[in-house]
Amino acid sequence: MDLTTSYEVCRRINAAHGRTYYTATRLLPAASRPHVHAIYAFARYADDLVDHLALDWDAEQRRAALEGWAAEFLADLERGDSEDPVCKATIHTVRTLGIDHGDLDAFLRSMAMDLTVSRYETYEDLLAYMHGSAAVIGSMMLPVLQPLTPAAREPAMTLGVAFQLTNFLRDVAEDLQRGRIYLPMEDLDRFGVTEEMMQARRVTPEIRHLLTFEIARTRRLYESARAGWGMLPSASARCVRTAHTLYERILDRIEAADHQVFDVRAVVPAWQKLGVAVRQMATPVPAPPPALPTTSTLDGRVPVIADRPRGQTTAGVRSSDVRPRPEPK
Repeated sequence: MDLTTSYEVCRRINAAHGRTYYTATRLLPAASRPHVHAIYAFARYADDLVDHLALDWDAEQRRAALEGWAAEFLADLERGDSEDPVCKATIHTVRTLGIDHGDLDAFLRSMAMDLTVSRYETYEDLLAYMHGSAAVIGSMMLPVLQPLTPAAREPAMTLGVAFQLTNFLRDVAEDLQRGRIYLPMEDLDRFGVTEEMMQARRVTPEIRHLLTFEIARTRRLYESARAGWGMLPSASARCVRTAHTLYERILDRIEAADHQVFDVRAVVPAWQKLGVAVRQMATPVPAPPPALPTTSTLDGRVPVIADRPRGQTTAGVRSSDVRPRPEPK
């Protein structure tokens, strides 16, 4: 398969499975979009080997598939080409943009963790996992976005973590199907939530308080990541602002559904995605706001924003924007 066709395969994967991300990508220059599609498809393919519910594989089969695919990818990366269409495009992107191979290694390590780790005792433990599963995706995107300053790396990685936490909150039910709980166990204990209550898949007052807390924490990460907007060229800033805005609205959808994460899947409707993208095209890029204070840093990589009360809103959210969760196939 030639390189052009390989990138087209990646684009189709992005368009089919990451529609919010894909919408934001359309605001980038045409020459930059294939690189985003390759990074997305690479991450999606690895994640599907580990997680896809339609694959009737046991844990050992998934482990063998991931390890075999990762070893082949790393060997092909060293060689400079691949017969696998997703890997072929990804390798070209990595070599063209000079993406840090350490970020790829960190991502693959976190994917392997999903085969053996199903609970995280503390938020710090979860951050260690998300460094590879989410933060380094933000880092890998930087050569595409061409930031104006190296300081853009931290907000980019913070935004990656905010995206991941948003997905965890949206996908609580799916993760339970996989035998996983990504919300820190210390937080469950804090609000009196037991694993049995989670498995019952009914939103109790305790679970509602837990989700409210996790949403507030995630919003603070989004707020901190805004500092990166002014560190990017205008086209890149509009792309990031669009993705940022649309992902944060998933939290609005969860709140609009009264935190019913077991019965509905929060989605941003297509008409809103288009509206946000159009508005971002017409909106000037602001100067970066001051960064929020942090209480600690995990190995200097991902900021841990201090927990504090913050108002939340569901303004502009309609009940029709919350889609019933489909039955698993």
